Amino acid sequence: MRRGHRWRRLTALGAGVLLALSGLVAVAQSASAAVQCQVDYAKNDWGSGFTANVTINNLGDPLTGWTLRYAYAGNQRLQSGWNGNWAQSGPNVTVTNAPYNGNLATGASTTTSANFSYSGTNANPTAFSVNDVPCNGANANTPPTVSITSPTNGQQFPVGANVTVNATASDAAPGSVSTVEFFRDGLLVGSDTTAPYSFTHTSLPAGSYTLQARATDNQGATGTAQVAIVVNSGPTLVVSPAAVSVPEGATANYTVRLSAAPSGNVTVTSARTAGDTDITVSAGASRTFSTTNWNTPQTVTLAAAEDADQTAGQATVTASATGYPSVAVTATESDNDAPPVSSYIDEFTAQYNKIKAPANGYFSAEGVPYHTIETLLVEAPDHGHETTSEAFSFWLWLEAQHGRITEDWAPFNQAWNVMEQYIIPSAAGQPGGQASYNPNDPADYAPEAGQPSQYPVPLSSSVAAGQDPLANELQQAYGNRNMYSMHWLLDVDDVYGYGRNRPGAECGDNTQRVTYINTYQRGPQESVWETVPHPSCDTGRFGQPGGGGYPPLFIQGSTANQWRYTAAPDADARAVQAAYWALVWATEQGNQSQISATVTKAAKMGDYLRYAFYDKYFKNPGCTSPSCPAGSGKSSSAYLLNWYFAWGGDMSDAWSWRIGSSHNHGGYQNPLAAWVLSPAGPAALRPRSSTAAADWQQSLTRQVQFYTWLQSAEGAIAGGATNSWGGAYGTPPAGTPTFFGMAYDEKPVYHDPPSNQWFGFQAWGVQRLAELYYVTGNTQAKAVLDKWVNWAISQTTLGTGSSFQIPNEMDWSGAPSASFSSTTGTPAANPGLHVTVRNKGNDVGIAAAFARTLIYYAAKEGNTALGTQAKNTAKGLLDRMLMLKESKGITVTETRADYNRFDDVWSSSNQQGLYIPSGYSGTMPNGDTIRPGSTFIGIRSFLRDDPEWPKVQSYLDGGAAPTFVYHRFWAQADIAMALADYGSLFPSG
Repeated sequence: MRRGHRWRRLTALGAGVLLALSGLVAVAQSASAAVQCQVDYAKNDWGSGFTANVTINNLGDPLTGWTLRYAYAGNQRLQSGWNGNWAQSGPNVTVTNAPYNGNLATGASTTTSANFSYSGTNANPTAFSVNDVPCNGANANTPPTVSITSPTNGQQFPVGANVTVNATASDAAPGSVSTVEFFRDGLLVGSDTTAPYSFTHTSLPAGSYTLQARATDNQGATGTAQVAIVVNSGPTLVVSPAAVSVPEGATANYTVRLSAAPSGNVTVTSARTAGDTDITVSAGASRTFSTTNWNTPQTVTLAAAEDADQTAGQATVTASATGYPSVAVTATESDNDAPPVSSYIDEFTAQYNKIKAPANGYFSAEGVPYHTIETLLVEAPDHGHETTSEAFSFWLWLEAQHGRITEDWAPFNQAWNVMEQYIIPSAAGQPGGQASYNPNDPADYAPEAGQPSQYPVPLSSSVAAGQDPLANELQQAYGNRNMYSMHWLLDVDDVYGYGRNRPGAECGDNTQRVTYINTYQRGPQESVWETVPHPSCDTGRFGQPGGGGYPPLFIQGSTANQWRYTAAPDADARAVQAAYWALVWATEQGNQSQISATVTKAAKMGDYLRYAFYDKYFKNPGCTSPSCPAGSGKSSSAYLLNWYFAWGGDMSDAWSWRIGSSHNHGGYQNPLAAWVLSPAGPAALRPRSSTAAADWQQSLTRQVQFYTWLQSAEGAIAGGATNSWGGAYGTPPAGTPTFFGMAYDEKPVYHDPPSNQWFGFQAWGVQRLAELYYVTGNTQAKAVLDKWVNWAISQTTLGTGSSFQIPNEMDWSGAPSASFSSTTGTPAANPGLHVTVRNKGNDVGIAAAFARTLIYYAAKEGNTALGTQAKNTAKGLLDRMLMLKESKGITVTETRADYNRFDDVWSSSNQQGLYIPSGYSGTMPNGDTIRPGSTFIGIRSFLRDDPEWPKVQSYLDGGAAPTFVYHRFWAQADIAMALADYGSLFPSG
């Protein structure tokens, strides 16, 4: 199976169920609560129907339940609703809160949506009430507005500078501004009650800061604004503004000066360093400052050439001088050509609406995206109505594209909010807040065994783990030990039942749905067919009674009453990637303030994502025995995105742990995210920790080198590298080439099936490299892409009608030609490392990811021969997939020959089937027994009730392999985004 085993989560100990959501039930509104409300109504109208998005802003006392009422003047008729309970009687619409959004604190808001049909006119309703109190009337209070007039976003200052924040604030009656509070990185530092509002941050040390202003009115409503600044350790260039709009065929200016008097003349040069070549420096490319005029701003003029490309190009212009940090100015062309409506944009909208249509079933009642619409599915998740951090990251990216097309950013913010509520463990979900965590002793060592039958494995405190250099820095930045990362797997409908009939809140979870679970725990050979699903918060209610729940399956002597989570770094990095594009597109529209809070959260996620750099037990690179030296400081960082990182502990916080992973896969890297989080990226996405941006700068170089080191003679990217051979810090075979001490591994992480045989990792990984090339023009990225694009196109067939063939599974031979460990150099070519395409297919999700790689490459290359070929191939794939449209998406039929493994019984001769160690006896929540001789279907008997099960049973009884049509969320989202990318970057087709 090509898709089925993309993830392996090999963590230290523990398991459990946890859910980071409120679980609130709607109750009657207290008679003493003063209701004040603002309702915002927006719609997406397609002629015969529309989606209504209604946002309730609570401006009064906290609400513990709400009822919204309004009426239509026409014949609008309710079809379906979500994020609330919708009903209609005649023209009157009533919506009550869902169980999860009934509590609205003062200043909080929630959005509820529904689809309606209509004919004739479709006028917006004009009168709304919440809990029978009119909203938006003459006496309704609206939140105050506030803006920061100085400093500007991205502005740089010298160390020790006094930075004054000036803010303006206003409010409409009956409200009036009572105070403006000033914050630095979320810490309240001052306030002002009279206009003009200001506060001075004095003697700031070097670092990156987010400065916020929050206005509060006399009714208690609030409004916020923020800017990001950088304080450098020496003198700086002062550039204003940091973003410039240049009209096509005209010019625009920015100014530059020095922050302090120099000892002699200083020449500041300005040049376009990336982006649209139509934007140039037309005057002031070189400006000289002396000891007398250093503080006088001098003008730099930018020009945008008149063209007919009908796109608003963007370029980075860099101001630089010897001995000074460079300053980037974002220049956006204001295009004067009205672009035609692209049919590919129309197709994006149609695909987006299919994904978001409630009747199509992509989302749960809570608004969580399922892995697939269908329930009977076994691949990485073992049930279709589980979901992954991957699905959430694709959802964010999809909503960023939606904002790009429509300028509606509410769904993007909502996607992050749902992600934060359900798949990023809350503080309550991390019992004890890891107060017991010791960064100098992060975890006890447990080896990874070659086969599931070699589990449980022993823990050993005699193997020294290295130092965790991030924990204290993150605590200093954010004020606590809680991790801010997604866990990789949720049982959205609680199919397994770990959330049922619980006696009380466990791990902060007081709901019966959307439970945290885990599966893979037993080494590289454990396929999905050999896993035992278990709760991420294990209190011993299920599994082996009186014997520790599920942990004894994995770790010798381990018992229940422990929690743990595992992050998939590629998903967290994709979330950062999505936030970057949202920021770019929203900024082009002038709407960046609408997503500023979400962008700040993405930067925070990028801060914690650095755990993906580290060896599992913080051992130094080049480790070839468990007794190898433990890391200190950042010596154990590979600066690559590894396969996972994990954290957990005892329920009472008697002990806690964090681990990284020793295995690094080429398909998991995300150099665009590294660039975004580095000093070269946008200031709004700068992580708060003091060393984070520098870490990501080093990671950017290392990741691009990794692609080069792994590139085969043909062009495909080979597997990866490991710092723990065999999962137990073994010695690699003699002659194995190394990357910064880590041994080349054709199939890093998992072996059933080999982890790099699936073409999807090629398309996903190289797409990120193509975006890096598109944004920055990175020459080493281009060199890898030139070779990869040529190879991938040569393996692609565009047939007649909807027919196409792309690589599916691949085989590898040879190895990189030499070891590599230069921090600045480029790895040599690999004439002895080869790929062979074993078979081809028409997987629509991977075809979309492949097309997106080609689209960004072609958009940067322009009219070169390979760029034109890439554009035409991408268009050919999209045009053929559009012929596969159906009511819920774009799909093809799949044959699942691997479904013969449902009833495999473990055999010592072939080491396949579900292995349960001798002496272990337990039960699943539904009563299925877990004991030696159990099968995959035996501990998942609920699958026999699935409507698709009969054709699987027929196959197990000797019939033909069954066929299925699957609507995978990530695949359908990637198809939509490929259409948006092509329509936006090539609007003329």
